[in-house]
Amino acid sequence: MPAYHSAHNEDAGIQSIASMSILPIRTKIRGPAPPMPLEASAEDMDIVEESIDLFRANCLFRNFEIKGGADRLLIYLILYISDCLSKIASARVPMSQNEAIKQLSTLAVDNFSLPGDAGFPLNNLYSAPATRQEADQLKSYLTQLRQELSLRLVEKVYVDGKPSKWWLSFTKRRFMGKSLS
Repeated sequence: MPAYHSAHNEDAGIQSIASMSILPIRTKIRGPAPPMPLEASAEDMDIVEESIDLFRANCLFRNFEIKGGADRLLIYLILYISDCLSKIASARVPMSQNEAIKQLSTLAVDNFSLPGDAGFPLNNLYSAPATRQEADQLKSYLTQLRQELSLRLVEKVYVDGKPSKWWLSFTKRRFMGKSLS
C-alpha cells in the first residue's frame, strides 16, 4: 500500500523555495504565507490540516515517494508533528492543554535548521535556498507553519483536557526513520 501524498502537488503557479512549495494557509498568525484564495470553500484543506489528517497513516511508512514540492512540505510537517507529540508525551505529569500550547509555541519559534544547513536531517531530499533572502523567507514561512500547526495539533490531541492516548501512541513511530530534532 503506498503512502498518502499531498493534494496540493497539482496546484499551478505555486512559488517554491528549497524544493518546498510555499502554499497558502488559513491562519491568524502573521507571516509570509499567502492567504487562502477567496474561491476556496470551507471544506478545502490547507497543508496544515492535510498534514494532521495524513500523519497517523503516513508515519507508518519508512519510504515515501516524493511527487512534488507539496510532498516535501508534507514530510517536513509530519516530522514536526512527531516532535510535538514527543514533547507532549515526555512530560512526567500529563500536560494540561494550556501548558501544551505554551510548550509547543516555544518549540515552534525555537531555532531550527533549514535545508542546506549541516544540522538538517533531510538534506538529500531538499535543495538549499539559492540566496540569503530566500533562506530568510523560508525560515519565516516555516515558523508561521509551525506556530499554526502547534495550535491546531493541540486542539486535535487534547480531548476533555487530557492528551489522547491514540495520538500519543504514535510517538514511538518515526516517519522514514527520521526526526527534525
